[in-house]
Amino acid sequence: MHGAFNEIYVIDCSTLRLIEINQAARDNLQFKTTTFTSMTLADLAHQPIAALVQTLHPLHNNNNNRLVQHITLELRFNRCDGSSYPIALRIFLTPHASDAAEPVLIAIGHDISAQRLSEQALDQSESRYRAIAANTPGLVYQFRLQADGSTAFPYLSAGCHALLGIKANRLRARPGLFLNLILQQDRAAYLSAMKTSAASMRSWNWEGRIWVEAWKDVKWINLRSTPGLTLQNEVQWEGIMTNITQSKLEELELKHSRARLAELTAHVEQVKEQERTRIAREIHDDLGGNLTAIKMALALLARKLPPAQTKLIEKAKYLDALVDRTIDAAHRIARDLRPGILDIGIVAAIEWQAREFEKQNSIPCTLCCDQDDIEIHPDHAAALFRIFQEGLTNIAKHARASHVVVRLNRRGQGIRLEITDNGQGITAIDRLKPESYGIRGMIERAKTLGGELSIGAAPEGGCSITIDLPIGDIHQENHQKESTTI
Repeated sequence: MHGAFNEIYVIDCSTLRLIEINQAARDNLQFKTTTFTSMTLADLAHQPIAALVQTLHPLHNNNNNRLVQHITLELRFNRCDGSSYPIALRIFLTPHASDAAEPVLIAIGHDISAQRLSEQALDQSESRYRAIAANTPGLVYQFRLQADGSTAFPYLSAGCHALLGIKANRLRARPGLFLNLILQQDRAAYLSAMKTSAASMRSWNWEGRIWVEAWKDVKWINLRSTPGLTLQNEVQWEGIMTNITQSKLEELELKHSRARLAELTAHVEQVKEQERTRIAREIHDDLGGNLTAIKMALALLARKLPPAQTKLIEKAKYLDALVDRTIDAAHRIARDLRPGILDIGIVAAIEWQAREFEKQNSIPCTLCCDQDDIEIHPDHAAALFRIFQEGLTNIAKHARASHVVVRLNRRGQGIRLEITDNGQGITAIDRLKPESYGIRGMIERAKTLGGELSIGAAPEGGCSITIDLPIGDIHQENHQKESTTI
């Protein structure tokens, strides 16, 4: 008895007086050797003795039949220094060692202070968790994929009804209701994301639409959770669902705004090209025709001047030269507004611009193209030509290059133009500068026609610009031209 780790008490059955206690009990209670002999179990527990007698009555009341083998109690014993501790007691009725008629109670006790502290810490932790879950926007949940393929929600926070329009206890009882909430067109993606996460044991991130019957409304929700395995080897996710309806609507509105802006930009560019074409033709036809008529009239007048009118002859020659310069300027302006060579084809236009670049900047420009011409919608051809012009202008201004290579090829239902130089290149910071209107204009021009423009480093140094554009609906354009002609 005295070598035991548990506290052991021998107690008088009728009075509950302590007859004997072991050393473990004395140490914990801080008793001297004889202190306990005048005390009862009720004194240790600070409880009414009558209540304890009533609690223990089933033991000695069934002494003959032994229907009750022992009684378990949890009490709080008081030490000599005034402190106390919780103790779990198992109390047995047994005959006295001296074979006297009166049996005694044997109580085996275990100090459960550490257990109570752990329980308190667990309660506090659960309280904090519940408070965090209750105050977290959205729905905190546990979702389990069971071995038979069915699902369960072991835990749902108080935000369940506010988000899904279903009370937590109802969804726990009928977990299949959640899948029914998801719109039909989004269910396949939801199930696929769940299976992928379960197979790879990686995070499950899904967003989609649900129908909330309680409010007759569609909501966008985002689901983020982390999987783990239960003791039954079933996948269980723990995560949060949030309402992203407002942000999704704003995202869709932003997308629509960008699409409308792109359409407007494309329309503006188209109108600009049409206006340039119109002005170029008017300059060529009207102004050019008038200047030619003036030149012919001047020549006629000059022939009719008497040889003695030297000053008038010189004046006529001056005016003739002035008309020639004006005609050249008109041709140059018309060509800059819209090169007539675009009417011949995009390959010829790119070749002509490359030669113009060589003449103006003394930088060799090599064109590589495997076709004599590539059919492309006129609007797309004009946009590609303008991008090419801007690219060459940037090379002349900033690249410090000594050679330029241009590649133009048909690629499926699109056309690709690559402009590569051997200059000093361009950094990512330079591309993002607010004043880089040329580069941004090139990118936007390509985007408005459903194309892409990328800028990177050339393999041997310098810069490489790649433009991919769809060729557009050529047949529709040809039909429009034929209709206009008729």
